Amino acid sequence: MMQSQETGFHTIDDYIAAFPADVQALLQAVRATIHAAAPDAVERISYNMPAFAQEGNLVYFAALKHHIGLYPTSSGIAAFQQEISAYESSKGAVKFPKDQPMPLDLITKIVQYRVSENLNRAAAKRSKAQRRKA
Repeated sequence: MMQSQETGFHTIDDYIAAFPADVQALLQAVRATIHAAAPDAVERISYNMPAFAQEGNLVYFAALKHHIGLYPTSSGIAAFQQEISAYESSKGAVKFPKDQPMPLDLITKIVQYRVSENLNRAAAKRSKAQRRKA
Protein backbone atom coordinates (compact mmCIF):
# COMPACT_ATOMS: atom_id res chain seq x y z
CA MET A 1 0.00 0.00 0.00
CA MET A 2 1.30 3.45 -0.88
CA GLN A 3 2.09 5.83 1.97
CA SER A 4 0.13 9.06 2.04
CA GLN A 5 2.21 12.08 1.17
CA GLU A 6 3.08 14.20 4.22
CA THR A 7 0.56 16.81 3.10
CA GLY A 8 -2.16 14.22 2.55
CA PHE A 9 -4.76 12.53 4.70
CA HIS A 10 -3.95 9.35 6.59
CA THR A 11 -7.49 8.16 7.41
CA ILE A 12 -11.01 8.76 6.19
CA ASP A 13 -11.69 10.44 9.55
CA ASP A 14 -8.89 12.95 8.80
CA TYR A 15 -10.36 13.58 5.36
CA ILE A 16 -13.90 14.16 6.63
CA ALA A 17 -12.70 16.40 9.49
CA ALA A 18 -11.20 18.80 6.93
CA PHE A 19 -14.67 19.89 5.74
CA PRO A 20 -17.45 22.09 7.20
CA ALA A 21 -20.08 20.31 9.31
CA ASP A 22 -22.73 20.17 6.56
CA VAL A 23 -20.30 18.48 4.16
CA GLN A 24 -19.04 16.17 6.94
CA ALA A 25 -22.61 14.94 7.40
CA LEU A 26 -22.90 14.11 3.68
CA LEU A 27 -19.53 12.36 3.67
CA GLN A 28 -20.41 10.35 6.79
CA ALA A 29 -23.70 9.28 5.17
CA VAL A 30 -21.87 8.12 2.02
CA ARG A 31 -19.23 6.35 4.12
CA ALA A 32 -21.86 4.56 6.24
CA THR A 33 -23.76 3.55 3.10
CA ILE A 34 -20.61 2.06 1.53
CA HIS A 35 -19.83 0.23 4.79
CA ALA A 36 -23.32 -1.26 4.89
CA ALA A 37 -23.12 -2.33 1.23
CA ALA A 38 -19.59 -3.75 1.55
CA PRO A 39 -19.17 -4.84 5.19
CA ASP A 40 -15.92 -6.71 4.47
CA ALA A 41 -14.28 -3.84 2.60
CA VAL A 42 -11.27 -2.06 4.06
CA GLU A 43 -11.07 1.72 4.34
CA ARG A 44 -8.02 3.47 2.97
CA ILE A 45 -6.85 6.74 1.53
CA SER A 46 -5.82 6.46 -2.10
CA TYR A 47 -5.07 9.39 -4.41
CA ASN A 48 -5.68 11.51 -1.28
CA MET A 49 -9.37 10.46 -1.31
CA PRO A 50 -11.38 8.06 0.83
CA ALA A 51 -11.49 4.62 -0.78
CA PHE A 52 -12.84 1.18 0.02
CA ALA A 53 -11.11 -1.99 -1.13
CA GLN A 54 -12.07 -5.66 -1.24
CA GLU A 55 -10.14 -7.90 -3.63
CA GLY A 56 -8.99 -4.61 -5.21
CA ASN A 57 -10.39 -1.09 -5.09
CA LEU A 58 -14.18 -0.88 -5.00
CA VAL A 59 -15.04 2.82 -4.86
CA TYR A 60 -13.58 6.20 -4.02
CA PHE A 61 -15.54 9.24 -2.91
CA ALA A 62 -14.67 12.88 -2.43
CA ALA A 63 -16.16 16.24 -1.56
CA LEU A 64 -15.78 18.90 -4.21
CA LYS A 65 -17.06 22.46 -4.39
CA HIS A 66 -20.64 21.74 -5.44
CA HIS A 67 -20.94 17.97 -5.28
CA ILE A 68 -19.89 14.69 -3.73
CA GLY A 69 -18.05 12.61 -6.31
CA LEU A 70 -18.39 8.83 -6.37
CA TYR A 71 -15.74 6.95 -8.35
CA PRO A 72 -16.81 3.30 -8.80
CA THR A 73 -14.51 2.66 -11.80
CA SER A 74 -15.79 2.66 -15.35
CA SER A 75 -17.62 -0.66 -14.95
CA GLY A 76 -19.57 0.69 -11.97
CA ILE A 77 -20.63 3.68 -14.06
CA ALA A 78 -21.45 1.65 -17.18
CA ALA A 79 -23.67 -0.78 -15.24
CA PHE A 80 -25.85 2.03 -13.86
CA GLN A 81 -26.05 4.35 -16.87
CA GLN A 82 -29.85 4.54 -16.61
CA GLU A 83 -29.97 5.23 -12.85
CA ILE A 84 -27.25 7.89 -12.95
CA SER A 85 -28.62 9.68 -16.01
CA ALA A 86 -30.13 12.35 -13.73
CA TYR A 87 -26.62 13.30 -12.56
CA GLU A 88 -23.55 14.65 -14.26
CA SER A 89 -21.19 11.76 -14.88
CA SER A 90 -18.10 10.72 -16.80
CA LYS A 91 -16.54 7.37 -17.66
CA GLY A 92 -15.41 6.76 -14.07
CA ALA A 93 -17.32 9.19 -11.89
CA VAL A 94 -20.75 10.47 -10.95
CA LYS A 95 -21.41 13.82 -9.27
CA PHE A 96 -24.13 14.08 -6.63
CA PRO A 97 -25.00 17.75 -5.98
CA LYS A 98 -24.56 18.76 -2.33
CA ASP A 99 -27.84 20.71 -2.37
CA GLN A 100 -29.89 17.58 -3.18
CA PRO A 101 -30.53 14.49 -1.05
CA MET A 102 -27.74 11.92 -1.50
CA PRO A 103 -29.08 8.93 -3.48
CA LEU A 104 -27.98 6.42 -0.84
CA ASP A 105 -30.01 3.55 -2.37
CA LEU A 106 -28.24 4.07 -5.68
CA ILE A 107 -24.83 4.24 -3.97
CA THR A 108 -25.69 0.95 -2.20
CA LYS A 109 -26.54 -0.75 -5.51
CA ILE A 110 -23.37 0.51 -7.20
CA VAL A 111 -21.15 -0.62 -4.30
CA GLN A 112 -22.81 -4.06 -4.13
CA TYR A 113 -22.27 -4.41 -7.88
CA ARG A 114 -18.58 -3.55 -7.50
CA VAL A 115 -18.17 -6.03 -4.60
CA SER A 116 -19.62 -8.89 -6.65
CA GLU A 117 -17.53 -7.85 -9.65
CA ASN A 118 -14.31 -7.90 -7.58
CA LEU A 119 -15.19 -11.18 -5.83
CA ASN A 120 -16.04 -12.87 -9.13
CA ARG A 121 -12.81 -11.64 -10.72
CA ALA A 122 -10.77 -12.86 -7.73
CA ALA A 123 -12.50 -16.27 -7.78
CA ALA A 124 -11.86 -16.62 -11.52
CA LYS A 125 -8.17 -15.79 -10.98
CA ARG A 126 -7.91 -18.36 -8.17
CA SER A 127 -9.58 -21.08 -10.20
CA LYS A 128 -7.32 -20.33 -13.18
CA ALA A 129 -4.26 -20.55 -10.89
CA GLN A 130 -5.51 -23.86 -9.46
CA ARG A 131 -6.02 -25.31 -12.95
CA ARG A 132 -2.41 -24.35 -13.78
CA LYS A 133 -1.17 -26.22 -10.70
CA ALA A 134 -3.17 -29.37 -11.47
